[in-house]
Amino acid sequence: MPAVEPGLVVVDASVLAPTGATIDLLARLELAAQRLGRHVLLRQPSRDLRELIAFTGLDEVLRVEPGRKSEQRKQPLGAEEERQLLDPPAR
Repeated sequence: MPAVEPGLVVVDASVLAPTGATIDLLARLELAAQRLGRHVLLRQPSRDLRELIAFTGLDEVLRVEPGRKSEQRKQPLGAEEERQLLDPPAR
């Protein structure tokens, strides 16, 4: 398990549903933690939960543990996009 800076309350967010009630709960938890001189760190939230946090404008208040970014995959060789051919000009 990676080291966590002192004063952080780590929450396993992988099991949290992306709902308004969850956002309310997390915001209240962050406020309570701040009163004690601590902060909440969300570990492994779903993409939907991260998007909802950003949508509500709380992405700078509710901290998300930085995760590894997946590598961009290259398109397999020989695969081309399907497109329509242009009509030849009329003479």
